[in-house]
Parts: sequence; structure tokens; C-alpha cells
Amino acid sequence: MTNSIRDIHLADVLLVTGSNTTEAHPVISLEMKKAVRKRGAKLILIDPREIELANFAALHIRPRSGTDVAILNAMANVILAEGIADKEFIATRTENYEALVEAVKDCTPQWAEDVSGVPSDLIVEAARVYGHAGSAAIFWAMGITQSSHGVDNVQALANLALLTGNFGKPGSGVNPLRGQNNVQGACDMGGLPNVITGYQSVTDEAVRGKFETAWRSPVKIPAKPGLTVTDMMHGILDGKIKALYIMGENPMLSDPNINHVKQALERLEFMACQDIFLNETAQLADVVLPGVSFAEKEGTFTNTERRVQLVRPALPVKQGARRDLDIICDLGQRIGERIGERTSGFAGAIHPVTNWDYDNASAVWDEIAALTPSMTGISHARLEHGGLQWPCPNAEHPGTPILHREKFTRGLGRFTPLTFREPMENPDAEYPFTLNTGRILQHWHGGTMSRRSEGLDWVVPEGEIQINDADGAQLGVKTGDLIRVSSRRGAVTGKARLTGKLPRGMVFMTFHFAELPANRLTGDAVDPVAKIPEYKVSAVKIERV
Repeated sequence: MTNSIRDIHLADVLLVTGSNTTEAHPVISLEMKKAVRKRGAKLILIDPREIELANFAALHIRPRSGTDVAILNAMANVILAEGIADKEFIATRTENYEALVEAVKDCTPQWAEDVSGVPSDLIVEAARVYGHAGSAAIFWAMGITQSSHGVDNVQALANLALLTGNFGKPGSGVNPLRGQNNVQGACDMGGLPNVITGYQSVTDEAVRGKFETAWRSPVKIPAKPGLTVTDMMHGILDGKIKALYIMGENPMLSDPNINHVKQALERLEFMACQDIFLNETAQLADVVLPGVSFAEKEGTFTNTERRVQLVRPALPVKQGARRDLDIICDLGQRIGERIGERTSGFAGAIHPVTNWDYDNASAVWDEIAALTPSMTGISHARLEHGGLQWPCPNAEHPGTPILHREKFTRGLGRFTPLTFREPMENPDAEYPFTLNTGRILQHWHGGTMSRRSEGLDWVVPEGEIQINDADGAQLGVKTGDLIRVSSRRGAVTGKARLTGKLPRGMVFMTFHFAELPANRLTGDAVDPVAKIPEYKVSAVKIERV
């Protein structure tokens, strides 16, 4: 997030898209509701479903799935045509403005209506409400990123914020809501294939050299970015990957096209899983390393607003399990010994035990801070007094609640001209419905933890397949009937639930339930840049069982 959660109540307008905030991010949704009810903020909601947040929306835009760029480009067209762009901000803090103007000149509200099904007057009103706001904040989640053009969707939102000067001030910005509690922290720590800590690129020779020196590494850090999760599965089947080490993840339930995932994992020569439960993926592993939960470990989590916070153990580690840090350090030490044996002639090589000899999580963080400019000023000692938002470049710095106040990290904010592209798979005569997937409040992700909670599983014990009332009537299906949903990848059978909250032609399923695995239906299409799968648009058909 460019801004902070506490900023939400300062916004005149909240634009929320691709986020069922009340169910996936309930604490943040409370701040949004208070901004509307107590501060008079106007909420613009872009979502094809009638989610709870629609009850608080001044405008609810319900597009055809996968047409976000068309709507956002049309909003930009209106803002430009009506002269409500922030000309001073554009002139002093942005570049490539003319390219954007050219890109959206034909993206009229009527054109967007033809593409998305959203009435043109509603698009015009949304553009005016957002464009005239003194401060406007944009929020999004996986509803727009889990798309074959997810990067385009996010860049289109950034274009709107640049056009209206909604960066670097309270109650504004572009604010992604992270999918899990430490997704931000995992990315910050280099849990991506193309960066090390603090988003320092592995293609930068100076960055690699800095880390090689600090680690006294006997081998060079690869200059070529690695593979994303979706690419890994293809890499296994192509014979490029022989082994996987999976930690705290359940691709057999959460990855797209799980028939393809199972085929890939069974092809591996070796797979190790490190987890707290024997989930669907761990059941296929050669070795399972028992880790511990958040309540048994120490370290830091970084939340969606870039706030680094201490995690302290509340429970002792159970017999037979070990802290993740201890497992990783032991593995690193043993692998290092093998590498040391093979590279004993390497100048400067040391006994590998030294490289992995950390007293505690604080010592690990000190190494991170020493090598990561955006986090140099953060330490466990400072975090004892409360969380800090990076960038925090020195020990006296208070942290950064709002990014881009004076300038952008790259200097000028760059407009990105975008062309609307259809999803990779739209409904057709054989598969006439669109499958959308998401979450519910009571369960989380693959259900590895939440479905082991007796209370939560009592409230929602099984998955369901939601379809529109009129579609159900046409198919002769009632709530509770068994129906089969099929795609070009596979089929699942479950109970139907008819609802008026879905548009006609849409099917909605969660991916929490192994007994009703929605990702047996989703496809392999990914965004060409971010490689994020297109979970939100899959063509399916429905049959009564």
C-alpha cells in the first residue's frame, strides 16, 4: 500500500475493485464502512457480484468478468474530456502523458458499455466522482490481479491516480490488499524469483556482489531470474526441474488446473514439504518436515501497509516439530557442506557452518537490515516499541506512512498506455457459463488451518456452487440439488445454491474445500509479466446430477 490503513477515513472517495473486502479483509472493511458512515466518503465499488460492500456504495459497477481495463480506460477518457485532471501534478510529477491521451481517446463510455455491459452513464458518474475528489484512495485485491492481464488492470488504476494527483497525500494512493497475513513480508524478504531483499534485482551485478561478499559465498548468485510457481509446474513436466522444497503452501488445492499440478508433482524425483499439517500436497511428498505455527515462532511479519511487526512465541514448540528457522539453517548448513566439498579450491571459502550460525531471529534480521537500504533503520529492539513502515533508512527514521510524497522512487510517475484485451477463455456454446472463484469469511485459502477449527467447520462444513436464480430455474435446479460443473480441464460435483447476488451466466465457488476443488476447473493461462494465473474467468458448463 502506498498509504496506511489509518488513512482510509481521510479519503473523500474510495474506489474498491476486485476485493470482497468484508470477507477477505474484514478489519480493513470496518475502516471503509466508518469512512462512509461517519465521514461521508463516497464508495465506488467495481464487482460483478453483489457483495456486502455494495450496501455501502454510492455507485456499484457490475462489469462482465475480465473487462476492467475497458472501464478504467473509459473513466480516464471522461476525466480528460471534462478537464478534471490535475494538470499541475501531471506537468511536474509525471511523464508519458501524451501516450496515455492517445491510448484512451477512443475509449468512450459507450464503447466501454458495449464491451463490459456497464451503462455508460454509470461510468461517466464514477469518473466524475473520482476525478472531483479532494483525495481519493484506490483499493484492489486478487479479483483484478488473478487475470491474464492483471498487470494491465493495476497499471490502469495507477493511470487514474496519476491523472488526478492522488499520490503522496493522506487519503489517496493505490493500495493492494495482500492475500495472506505475511505475503508482503515474504515478498520483501526476496520470496520472488527476480529479486533479493527489499526488491533488489538479481540482474544487478552490484547487488549480487554485495550479497556474495556478505555471505562469503563459495558460489555465485545466479544473474538470471528463477521461475514462478506456475512456470515450475511446466518446468517439471519439461524435465527441467527434478526436485521441489515446498514450505507452508498447498498447490494441490490452491494452484490452477490441479490435475496438471498432480501430474507434475508425481513426476518429480524428490519432493520435501515443510508444514504444520499433512495437507493434500504433503501427502505426495517423499519427506515431510514438521514446522510450527505463527504462535510458536519468533521473527517478523510485514502487513499490507508495509508495517514490520514482531512475532513472539505464545506457545512452546510441540514435540517432534521444529522452528522453521532451525530447519532452514540445518538444511543450509548441510547443503553448504556438500557445496564446500565440491568447491574446496574456491578462494575465500570458509567452513559453511559459520554462514548458518544465527543465534536467533533478531540476528537474521540484522543481516537483512545491513544489506537492504529500505530497512536499514529497523531492528528488533526498535520493533519492541511498535511496528515500523518501510522505507526506514536509518535508526532515527520514524518509518514512512505515505509513499511518494515529494517524488516517485523512479523520479517521475509514468503513465502506461493500455489496450483492452479479452480474457484467455470466454464462455461459448459448449461452455456457456463463467466461473469466478474467491473466499468466504469463515475459511481461509486452502483450508489447511481453518477447516481444522471445529467451530468454523461447523458454521460452513462444505463448499457450494452458487448460480443465479434465473439460470437455476432455466436449468431446472433448486438450492440443495447436486450439480456437476465442468470445464476443459476437469469436473466437480456439489450442491447448488441459487442467489440473486450473481449476474446471469456466472458461477461462483470458493477454493477452500478439498471435497469440491474449484481449481480442478481453472486453467493454465497467466499474466505474461507477473505470471499470475487467471483464476477469475474460466468457461464452464452446468449439468444437474
